[in-house]
Amino acid sequence: MAGIVVVGAQWGDEGKGKLIDVFAEKADMVVRYQGGANAGHTLVVNGQKTVLHLVPSGILRPETTCVIASGVVIDVFAISKEIKGLKESGLLQNPKQLMISDTATVILPYHKALDAARESALSNEKIGTTGKGIGPAYEDRAARRAVLFGDLFDRDSLRKKLELALRERNFILENYYKTQGFNIDEIMKDLAEVAEELAPYRAKDSSLFIAKNLKAGKRVLFEGAQGTMLDVLHGTYPFVTSSSTLAANACASAGIGPMNVQKVIGVFKAYTTRVGSGPFPTELKDEVGEKIQADGHEFGSTTGRARRCGWLDLVALKYAIRVNGITNLAMMKIDVLTGHDRVGVCTAYKLNGEVITELPTSPYELENVEPVIEWLPGWKEDLTKVKTLSDLPRPTTNYIDYVGSQLGTPIDVISVGPGREQTLWVKPLFNN
Repeated sequence: MAGIVVVGAQWGDEGKGKLIDVFAEKADMVVRYQGGANAGHTLVVNGQKTVLHLVPSGILRPETTCVIASGVVIDVFAISKEIKGLKESGLLQNPKQLMISDTATVILPYHKALDAARESALSNEKIGTTGKGIGPAYEDRAARRAVLFGDLFDRDSLRKKLELALRERNFILENYYKTQGFNIDEIMKDLAEVAEELAPYRAKDSSLFIAKNLKAGKRVLFEGAQGTMLDVLHGTYPFVTSSSTLAANACASAGIGPMNVQKVIGVFKAYTTRVGSGPFPTELKDEVGEKIQADGHEFGSTTGRARRCGWLDLVALKYAIRVNGITNLAMMKIDVLTGHDRVGVCTAYKLNGEVITELPTSPYELENVEPVIEWLPGWKEDLTKVKTLSDLPRPTTNYIDYVGSQLGTPIDVISVGPGREQTLWVKPLFNN
């Protein structure tokens, strides 16, 4: 079996998209397993930047099949636009390269309206949602009233589901939030047009397709969105996303058994970032944090929002390794730390005068911890041109070795820039 899950080990934005693109050279299939268009995966190939939100990051490899699994919530209008953009760039020339699960949930205009209205109604406790309708769509799935991708191709079933949904959603939007509701005929018309565009990508049983490929020995990558600390069950709740970002959810979403997974690769930056509200123990609210933000171009691919920046947090990383069952690690953007006299690493927290090494489950406790920082010598050399691990400056390799020894998990990949070629391998991805 050759199933590999690639999961974010921080608060998202770790560089999973680049890593999946690089890994896809050796993979037969890439499966996106959760989240929606709130994700933003930026890929740079030969100097050309491609930003993906719903389409799996293996799409730049024409020989790789990409699957959007049942656990994803799909903005059909956004993915239609994304597909058109890919085609205009000379990609996705064969519709068989992309498959969308019939049982994936569809995000509709009223989900976005409700998402925006709720966030606007909050005062000081804003979640920091992207406003893409992700949460309300997952709510509909849990409430057993979601419109599924397959419903787009059955007009009678679609209309019945929309009538039921709009009866409640329009009442809430109009009477509680005092905003405009939606007309079912207009939504039906718009969905008819987009359904025709997306019909070539329809997969009636993506679970069976994935299972058959795994059984045949194909190499399958499972791609998550966001990161561990944004998991709806085990993240910094309530400042989380609306789905499970953990590696185990790859199996649930794709409809396969856990024994199909060979490795779980945790992706993390050589420092830490976070978008939106919520606790962030190592955040740097000074010129050092500003330098990391500027050097790392830390602005969201989806929203353009500036990311909060801080030193690497090993307490949170060890937590991510445990809850995901991470077997191997990939350190991204270490080039961004160039230019600092010293580099900090958080090895523990202080809470109420006590030193702790485990992540508090309460976000209110996490908000009040003080990071214990170990300092390592920095480096001035530009790492973006480095081609081999042996060419890295000694302080850089010391930093990598220190982090690896503290985590007790092998770091197999080092990224020194956004391009495919700016990837240093310690060990190969697949065993054979």
